[in-house]
Amino acid sequence: MRGPDSPCDGTCRIDHSTGWCLGCKRTLGEIADWPMLRPQDKHAILRKLKDRHQPQS
Repeated sequence: MRGPDSPCDGTCRIDHSTGWCLGCKRTLGEIADWPMLRPQDKHAILRKLKDRHQPQS
């Protein structure tokens, strides 16, 4: 079982203030590791991304 698809939307630029991709909001490490992660680890990252998509205060 390979788990959820990558959340990549093709933007692929890192915001240097947050360290997150401007499109999918993953870190470079999360992006690089994605193909090797277990499905449960991918789901954990996807849960984190929901918070990262919220406007910063």
